[in-house]
Amino acid sequence: MRIGILTVSDRASRGVYEDKSGPAIIEFLREALSCEWTPHTLVIPDEQDQIEATLKAFCDDEGCCLVVTTGGTGPAKRDVTPEATDAVCEKTLPGFGELMREISLKSVPTAILSRQTAGIRGKSLIVNLPGKPTAIRECLLAVMPAIPYCIDLIGGPFLTTNESVVKAFRPKV
Repeated sequence: MRIGILTVSDRASRGVYEDKSGPAIIEFLREALSCEWTPHTLVIPDEQDQIEATLKAFCDDEGCCLVVTTGGTGPAKRDVTPEATDAVCEKTLPGFGELMREISLKSVPTAILSRQTAGIRGKSLIVNLPGKPTAIRECLLAVMPAIPYCIDLIGGPFLTTNESVVKAFRPKV
C-alpha cells in the first residue's frame, strides 16, 4: 500500500529551508495507521502544471491510494495546490476542507484564508493540508476517521487505524 506525500513549496524545493511538513505527515500516518504502508515523497515548487503532473503520477503510475499534499493552500498568487487538485480530480469532497478550516479556526483566526480541499482521482483520495506541522496534525486528526472508508468506497485497499490515536469510521453493515 503506497501513500503519496507531496510538499508544495518554492523555497523548500530550492533547498532554502528544510521541509518539515512532509515529515510531519509521515510521522502522523505512522502513528495513526496500523496497516503496512510505504511513503512516496516529493518536494516540488508552487507550479500548477508540475503539481498536476505529480498528482497524476502518484495516483496513476505509483498507485497511491492516498495522496496528502502540504502547502500552497493560502490566498497568495503562487498558492495553487487546490486548483491543481481540482483539475486532476473526477470528484471533489468539499467537506474535508470545511472540517479542517473549522478545526483550525479554534487555533488561529487566519484559518479562514486557507483553501484546503480534497478529491477523488480513480482509486485515489487526494487531501490538501496546510503547510504548518502543528496544523497538519490538527487537520489530519479531524479528517482521518473518514479516510479509510472513503478509500473503501472508491475501490482502494483496506486501511486500518491505531484506535489509540484515531478511530476509523465504517458503517455497520
